[in-house]
Amino acid sequence: MEKRLYKINQGKMVDGVCGGIAEYFGLDPSLVRLAWIIFSAMGGSGIPAYILAAVIIPREPEHL
Repeated sequence: MEKRLYKINQGKMVDGVCGGIAEYFGLDPSLVRLAWIIFSAMGGSGIPAYILAAVIIPREPEHL
C-alpha cells in the first residue's frame, strides 16, 4: 500500500496537521507540535505554514 500524508481524525488538537505529519514520519505527535510551536516563535512563519498545510493536506478517509 502506498504511504500518503493525511490530516488525522482521531487525536487531533486543531485540525490534525501535526498528527498527520507525525503519523507519516513515524514520530510522536507531541514532538511535531513542539517543533511547530518553536518554528512559529522564530519569526512567525509557522502560523501561515500551518494554515496552508491545513488547506492543502487532505482529510484522512474514514475507512482507514
